[in-house]
Amino acid sequence: MNVTTEKYDCIVVGGGHAGCEAVLSAARMGLNTLLVTIKIDKIGQMSCNPSVGGLAKSHLVFEIDALGGEMGFITDKTGTQFRMLNTSKGAAVWSLRAQVDRILYREEIGKVIENEKNITLKEGIVEKILSYNGKVVGVTTKEGMEYRAKTVILATGTFLNGLIHIGLEHYPAGRVDEPPAVGLSHSLEQIGFSLGRLKTGTSARISRKSIDFSNLMPQFGDDYPEHFCMRTENFQPEQIPCYLTTTNDKMHKIILKNLDRSPLFTGAIKGVGPKYCPSIEDKVVRFPERKSHQVFLEPDGKTTDIFYINGLSSSLPSDVQNEMLRTIKGLENVDIIKPGYGIEYDFVYPMQIFPTLETKKVNGLFLAGQINGTSGYEEAAAQGIMAGINAVLKIRGEEPFILQRDKAYIGVLIDDLITKQIKEPYRMFTSLAEYRLLLRQDNADSRLLKYGHNFGLVKKKYLNRLEKRDKEVNRSIEKLKKTNVLPRQINKILKKKKSSETHETRPLFQILKRPEISIIDIQPLTGTIDPDIAKRIEIFAKYDGYIEKQEQEVKRMKQLENTPLPLDFDYTTLKGLSKEAAEKLNAVKPITLGQASRISGVRTSDISLLMVHLKRMKSDIRYQKTENRKSN
Repeated sequence: MNVTTEKYDCIVVGGGHAGCEAVLSAARMGLNTLLVTIKIDKIGQMSCNPSVGGLAKSHLVFEIDALGGEMGFITDKTGTQFRMLNTSKGAAVWSLRAQVDRILYREEIGKVIENEKNITLKEGIVEKILSYNGKVVGVTTKEGMEYRAKTVILATGTFLNGLIHIGLEHYPAGRVDEPPAVGLSHSLEQIGFSLGRLKTGTSARISRKSIDFSNLMPQFGDDYPEHFCMRTENFQPEQIPCYLTTTNDKMHKIILKNLDRSPLFTGAIKGVGPKYCPSIEDKVVRFPERKSHQVFLEPDGKTTDIFYINGLSSSLPSDVQNEMLRTIKGLENVDIIKPGYGIEYDFVYPMQIFPTLETKKVNGLFLAGQINGTSGYEEAAAQGIMAGINAVLKIRGEEPFILQRDKAYIGVLIDDLITKQIKEPYRMFTSLAEYRLLLRQDNADSRLLKYGHNFGLVKKKYLNRLEKRDKEVNRSIEKLKKTNVLPRQINKILKKKKSSETHETRPLFQILKRPEISIIDIQPLTGTIDPDIAKRIEIFAKYDGYIEKQEQEVKRMKQLENTPLPLDFDYTTLKGLSKEAAEKLNAVKPITLGQASRISGVRTSDISLLMVHLKRMKSDIRYQKTENRKSN
């Protein structure tokens, strides 16, 4: 073996979305960082659909940006369409979704990483984790190289023992045309990690020339699109449409006729697939009453001939994919450039990691992305930046960075991973965040930008700009609360908006609380307000009472969240605790009572027992200290 003399502070394994954010955050915080990836020209590759954001996922992108990450900025630069979803609902679930140019995205993120002074790039397949006395010391590669470091972040995506399926044919790969990391799975098992098997998939790529757009419904971006990144200026993207079509009964019959050639239904695929993003064959079998399913044709970029078929993930044989696609309106003469495929891969059960994403078994070893059982670019990137930050703090000997569930969707994501049993690829939804009224995408910077600045990942000017904006929002809200309007001043506006008239003098802020009244409606009484400020004022008004209620809920939960639990405690020794609760608590090893309360199988009575036990322990410690003082 060729042992290199190179040593690093941090090694990041994998150049996907988790790896990109991890290596950039670690390097920008001052670490001498090595990125080992199979192909340097595939750094930041979008293996699935050409889009970023969407329902709940956009919240993660805004939070990554507030912490100083790169995903939002690159998306703004390479986006081909921007749409705000869920606008008919409350602001807590508004979600920005962007179509992006896949090639440009990869090129732009690649340039950023290549130009970062503290990053060294190496091509290779990591085969083994090196550790000594329970602490990571480096990695070795299949090519016979050894690299040493104080911390290692594994962001391996679908490459851990990856196996691609197209029909009944399968072959080892982490992605099309890229080999898997087989030895690394074995190395993790040797260390003592428990691994599982998951499955995901992608849709066929087709030629633009073969699509009959005259029969399709175009879907355009917003006329006045919003962007993800605080650094983006003069945002006027050139947008191109996507197209909407549907599956049909004829296509469904073709799928059902060929299930004996599906790796999913013949048992060839052992891994568990995503429940909320199933393959088309899975949809047809699980929902036989559905006569059609929506299909979105998404351009891979502005200059490419390739279109991605969103909603039609499949691992059926190529000839079946071709036959079934030709039944779809607009695709009667479709030309498949690359068939869809399924891929199964190993992952590490995430209950084996701390909230910092550091593993419990190996000091200094961090896991981020699909290796923890998640799906999606955004979930991966969120873990990547958290792992990178915590790797730096670990080396510095500083307090770890942990986001609670009431502070960020990232906090919800990581807490769910380390607390709940992952049986299928984890995907973020707004419904998973119990404090979602507090965790809107519009206030991600107010919640998190101070941390990004403290870590040196966000420049001071952006923090100053945020503080100035929030100060203006608060000043304007207070002014509206103190500005009383007479019935004759406001009733004309109320009547026009079909809102009940008032017979009393009321504060403008109270009027703005009405669902049917917007801040634009009352601007004749307020004067012109900056659109960005106005939007935030209106959101606050609409949610005012609900926000206060959720903040009270957070305060009640703080006692549990701030009560630490001993990591070395054997819960089977605690009398009165249910057997199931003891087993679950020993498996998870929660760090706080709050985390313990969210473990499936742990009852309210179990938490009460734990609280009594902790009080007794503290009392015993105080008694022992008193006795020691007496004896001295």
